Amino acid sequence: MLENNQKYISALKSVAGTDYSELNNKSILVTGSTGLIGKALVDYILLLSDTVKVYAASRSEESFNKRFCKRDNLFYFNYSLEEPLKTDISFDYIIHAASNADPKMFASDPVGTMVSNFTGTYNLLEYARKNKAERFLFVSSGEVYGQWDGEVEAFNEDYSGVVNFTEARGCYPSGKRAAENLCVCYTAQYGVDTVIVRPSHTYGPTQLKGDSRAMSEFFNCATEGRDIVLKSLGLPVRSYTCVFDCVSGIVTALLKGECGCAYNIANKESVVSIATLAEKIAATAGKKVVFDIPQGGVKGASNITRGVLNGEKLEGIGWTPLYDIDKGIKTTYEIMREEYE
Repeated sequence: MLENNQKYISALKSVAGTDYSELNNKSILVTGSTGLIGKALVDYILLLSDTVKVYAASRSEESFNKRFCKRDNLFYFNYSLEEPLKTDISFDYIIHAASNADPKMFASDPVGTMVSNFTGTYNLLEYARKNKAERFLFVSSGEVYGQWDGEVEAFNEDYSGVVNFTEARGCYPSGKRAAENLCVCYTAQYGVDTVIVRPSHTYGPTQLKGDSRAMSEFFNCATEGRDIVLKSLGLPVRSYTCVFDCVSGIVTALLKGECGCAYNIANKESVVSIATLAEKIAATAGKKVVFDIPQGGVKGASNITRGVLNGEKLEGIGWTPLYDIDKGIKTTYEIMREEYE
């Protein structure tokens, strides 16, 4: 398990600040706990405090047991987003990180992708309202900004680009947008303390084996000693964030973010095209990039040409990203390679 990998533990420790006493003796529910971000987030929170209680929500206890070692302050919490949250446990914080984030799901189940984003957020916000949770943090996505209009270098939190609602691929950004607005509405109408984070494209050794996102497939190829296959010219430029920086950003927003506000999680030293990302990962593994572009493109792929986020607002409340694109790739590859071997 990753928890026993010293490079993984060292990377988590490297992004930990000095004072997280606000987490002590708190009870935190984390949805999406077995996903790329959720897995690292659970490990990170447990690292920050010995007295915090983390409830890792998942539909499958088997998946939970595969992903986590047994710890005295970590608990499996069986939960499906489609159902109202019913429990006698009193959660101080709720971090909602569960969502379909795989392009294959956008193509095969756009209805489920959109509905689960909204309904799942609604069910959790209802619990937060009724049980007076201290704070609800929603993990959204940089995809909410939509298509770049050419007028800005990087998306600030108040930017609103165009999302094509007439294509099924719009299910993901549209669902995230609706869920974000629901959070804001719960704050305005009921006084629920909510905060939103918008991670840029996040990568790391906690990625799932079957994840079809391009960066995940690149790392899988490199880890297994295969050349990286690029199924497009790779021209779109994006912000990328290593998962270690991402989870430190989430906790920073949880503890220091302003109620009702949104915060980008993006490293200005990690802005590259998809092709450059593939080349960097391949070079790290001593492999090469080959092109195999299918007719009609890849189903579920984003058509956004530039997705660069401005992370200065989060930095303004104390977050400092430590993993630029080269360091992040190297660290991720080394950990994944050790786990593969």
